[in-house]
Amino acid sequence: MSRIGKKPIAVPNGVTVTIEGQTVTVKGPKGQLAWTVADEIEVKQEGSDLVLAKRNEGQRAQAMWGLSRSLLGNMVTGVTQGFEQTLELVGVGYRAQMKGQALSMQLGFSHDVDIPAPAGISFATPKQTEIKISGIDKQAVGEMAARIRRIRPPEPYKGKGVRYAGEQVRRKEGKKK
Repeated sequence: MSRIGKKPIAVPNGVTVTIEGQTVTVKGPKGQLAWTVADEIEVKQEGSDLVLAKRNEGQRAQAMWGLSRSLLGNMVTGVTQGFEQTLELVGVGYRAQMKGQALSMQLGFSHDVDIPAPAGISFATPKQTEIKISGIDKQAVGEMAARIRRIRPPEPYKGKGVRYAGEQVRRKEGKKK
């Protein structure tokens, strides 16, 4: 039995939840998100809480129950607080800067790597070696961070590359004479 699916989602003041069939729309101070819940799950609003229940006892319903609860909880958190991911650039000459709304990075290639900000995502560079990605959709923020990291992932010998803040890179020993 899902321990996550059983927990109700607290809807804070200033957040409006609309349930139309299987589509749940969450509107808050930072924006609006919508998601269609699987047919096996029923979403009800009881007071200031959202409660999810399974319509049948199948294995897919069990899996969708916890997943739906997590995604709806992330939507409520996103429209109230938002999500942020921080990346660090490690390496000599590696730096990032903003060019309008786009992110421009120098990562040791012969050219600068420019990434335009997709809808709902914003970039910030508080330091030359730090990138902050923020938005209301947790999945979109994580996906954008992963795409930027994939351009130059940290290598195991010197540790140079783009890494998540606080990420530990396992170092390998170099050549022996």
